[in-house]
Amino acid sequence: MTPFTEDVIEIIKSIPPGKVMTYGQVAEWAGNPRGARQVVRILHSKSRSHDLPWHRVINSKGEISLPADKGGLLQRHLLEEEGVEFTGSGKVDLRIYRYTGI
Repeated sequence: MTPFTEDVIEIIKSIPPGKVMTYGQVAEWAGNPRGARQVVRILHSKSRSHDLPWHRVINSKGEISLPADKGGLLQRHLLEEEGVEFTGSGKVDLRIYRYTGI
C-alpha cells in the first residue's frame, strides 16, 4: 500500500460523525491536491476491508456523487442519521458540515 493510500485511509477514519469532507479535501490533506480521483478509487476498493465511514466523503459541490440506486440513497440516509441536513436541492452546506480538523 502506498503512503498516499495509507494517509487517505487514516484521514477518512478521522472524520467524525455529523461531518463531511470532499474528495479533493481528503486528497489535499494526504499530500496530493490533484488526487481526488485516487480518493474515489481508494474508497471503492478499501471501504469494506478498512471499515471506512465512506458516507462522510462527498463532492466539492456538497453533493452525493453516487447514483441513488447505487448507494446514494443509503449515503444520504447515513448522513442524516448523524445529523447532517440537506438543502432543498439535495446539497450539504459545507460551511456548516465540512470537517476542518479543528
